Amino acid sequence: EDLSGLKDAIKECNILWLIPAVPLVLFFIAGESIVIWHMLDCYGIYVKERLCFLFSAVGFFFSCVTPSATGGQPMQIYYMKKQNIDIPTATIILMLVTIEYKFVLVFVGLAVAIFGQDLITTLSVDVQFFLYLGIALNVFCVLFMSLLVFLPGTAKYLITKGFALLKKIHLMKEKNNRTERLEQSMETYKGASRFLKENKLAIFNTTIISFIQRFFLFAITYVVYRSFGLNTETFFTITILQAVISISVDMLPLPGGMGISEGLYLRIFTPIFHGTAMTTASLLVSRGFSYYILVIVSGIVSFITHLTVTDKSKKTE
Repeated sequence: EDLSGLKDAIKECNILWLIPAVPLVLFFIAGESIVIWHMLDCYGIYVKERLCFLFSAVGFFFSCVTPSATGGQPMQIYYMKKQNIDIPTATIILMLVTIEYKFVLVFVGLAVAIFGQDLITTLSVDVQFFLYLGIALNVFCVLFMSLLVFLPGTAKYLITKGFALLKKIHLMKEKNNRTERLEQSMETYKGASRFLKENKLAIFNTTIISFIQRFFLFAITYVVYRSFGLNTETFFTITILQAVISISVDMLPLPGGMGISEGLYLRIFTPIFHGTAMTTASLLVSRGFSYYILVIVSGIVSFITHLTVTDKSKKTE
């Protein structure tokens, strides 16, 4: 890209509009911490809200730097275990957080696909492909996880039969106590099912919080849009377009959706920002807040967590 053009475009940015971007990142992290705190409270486990913020930040940091966000939950469980939150309980809570997190994307994605065809038709064919692929992958993920939670008996039967079939055709071997670990994981899903049945109101409330939390991050693109002196498009349009990007890349095995997120952003927002230079400049600013500031803030908090969260489990033993 033309660096001088980018520099000139960024100079036009009104920094006052960017001031809300950092609080939006913090509210995004805090949103998940409220969900975790609320679910722990339903279990009769009382921890300070500050500690849940640490758990949340740890999850986001390791999710941002690992493919398919695979590192976030194991690290959250590690630090929750240090606070005497047993692994099965921590696993159930974080699994429900994930289901709610994915459900928000599925709901928004399906709503856009059904009611937003006028908006979708303005997108290029490749952007539409990634959007529908993202919706399909997220729907599959939510349905599969819901099957595990709501119908654990049926899920166990299907997975066991599938596992037996894979062994029979020599695509998988019985090693590392896979069958035993499968039995243990199914007990976790049964626990999640019980939690859902006993805490329906809590699940409803935390799902609403998850909706608000997601849109805190989507809203960063709107404040960046306004910072460049543009006001033609509405808050709703900009945030939904940013949601389209998140839906499209969420299930792709790339750390933080790197590469594809930027590519889709440029394709979607170039007509809105009236030119490549301003769009690229807005991309640097927007991703700077929604991804890099998120990584930096959550990374710092994760480091503080490592230094300050003591291992209470050893003291108990």
